[in-house]
Amino acid sequence: MEYSIGVDIGGTKVAIAIVDHHGVVVGQTVIPTDLSIKPEKMITIINETIAKLIKDNSITSEYVKGIGIGAPGPLNSKDGIISCPPNLSNWIDIPIVEQVQEYFSFPVILENDANAAALAEKWLGAAQENNNFAYVTISTGIGAGLFVDGKLLGGSRGNAGDIGHTVVDPSYGQCPCGQFGCLEFIASGTAIARRGSEIAGKQLSTKQVFDLYNQDHKEIKAYVEDVFRIIGVACVSLINTIDPEKIVIGGGVSKVGAPLFDAVRTYVSQYALNPGGRKTEIVPAVLDQNAGVIGAAALSFSG
Repeated sequence: MEYSIGVDIGGTKVAIAIVDHHGVVVGQTVIPTDLSIKPEKMITIINETIAKLIKDNSITSEYVKGIGIGAPGPLNSKDGIISCPPNLSNWIDIPIVEQVQEYFSFPVILENDANAAALAEKWLGAAQENNNFAYVTISTGIGAGLFVDGKLLGGSRGNAGDIGHTVVDPSYGQCPCGQFGCLEFIASGTAIARRGSEIAGKQLSTKQVFDLYNQDHKEIKAYVEDVFRIIGVACVSLINTIDPEKIVIGGGVSKVGAPLFDAVRTYVSQYALNPGGRKTEIVPAVLDQNAGVIGAAALSFSG
C-alpha cells in the first residue's frame, strides 16, 4: 500500500500524519510551532519528526509516495517558498520545499493550508459531490480554498482564496496587514479572544468568550452575533464571486455550531445577489482537525 506524509503548519502547532491512499490516518503526531527559533531550525525539527513517525510505524521508504505541506500564506507554492505569513512572523522567504527535499528522497509539494483542507473535504469530506465549492477555515486566521469547475483555484503563486484580508468593516480598526476592518481581524479565533477580552476587561480565550456568549453576557453576545453577521458577509461575497454550490466551514471557531451556521444561512438567504445563490448550502466540515494533514497528504496522491 502507498502512503503519503501530510504536514500542516500553523501558528501554534505543526500536525504531521501518515495517510494511506484511502485517506486513513495510520500515524499522527503534533509538535508546537516554536517561533523563538529560526525557521530553518524548526524545519529541521519537522524533518526529524517525520522520520521518527515513519520509523515508528514501520513503513519503508519505497511505499512513501511523497510529502505534502500545507502552510499559511502568503507563499509561493510553485517555487516552494513560504513568503511572509502573519501568524509565522519570522518565516520570511523560507525555501521549505528545498530544505525538506534535502532531508528526504521523496517528492515534496507545498500548498496553501486552506487549499489543502479544501482538497481533503473534496476527497473524503463534505464536498465529495461538489465541483464548485468553497472551504472556509476560521481558526487562528481565516482563509478559503476554492474549487471551480472541479479544479482547485490556486492563482499565479498559490494564494487564491486569502479572504481573511478582505475589508468588511473598517470601524473595527487596523489589521496588522495595514488595512482597516479585515475579516480576519474581526472574526478569527485570535480576534474573538482579543476583542472579547477587551469587552470583559480580563484575559479570555476564544472558548471562554463563547462560554460567556452562551451565558447571555449582554456585550459579548452582541459582539459575537456581529461576528456571525460578518462571516455571513464573507460568505455572500464568495457566493457572488465564484457562484459555489456549497460553502464548507471548518476551523476551531466553527465548533460553536448551530448559532454560527444558523446565522450565516439566514444572512445568505437574505443577501446573496442571485436568488439561486441564496439557497447555497452552508455546512460544517466533516474532517474536523484532520482536514489539514489529510489534504496535505492528498497533494502527493493527486500530483
